[in-house]
Amino acid sequence: MDKTLLIIKPDAVKKNLSGKILKHISDAGFQIIGMKMMWLNKEQGGRFYEIHKGKDFYEWLVNFISSGPIVVACLKTPDAPPKLREVVGATDPKKAAPGTVRNLYGTSVGENVVHASAPDENPQREIDFFFTREELFTY
Repeated sequence: MDKTLLIIKPDAVKKNLSGKILKHISDAGFQIIGMKMMWLNKEQGGRFYEIHKGKDFYEWLVNFISSGPIVVACLKTPDAPPKLREVVGATDPKKAAPGTVRNLYGTSVGENVVHASAPDENPQREIDFFFTREELFTY
């Protein structure tokens, strides 16, 4: 798959890191083909993270993603989902490789500045959650 989804989470938006994160992603070879800033309500956050419903962190995750504005971006490059996961780093910033987004800007497992679609969790579903086909640019 050549497309994937990136969410710059409320912690990063609040710290004014969106530009730095987008530059990091762009410098890694990703093309932004759709982007918007929005604020999810809890119902939307719950629908987005429904794959995690029933897990002990689900409520925290929904509350966090709906706690402030986010920036969502649809990105394009060959093998986009696994490549983005490599660029953003491990979920735990302390375990993320040096120079990855989460290593540079994350503070905890929960407040790790970005969400990147997992290759095995249907990135297209996540893209479709935020973007219509008409909102995405192809070059």
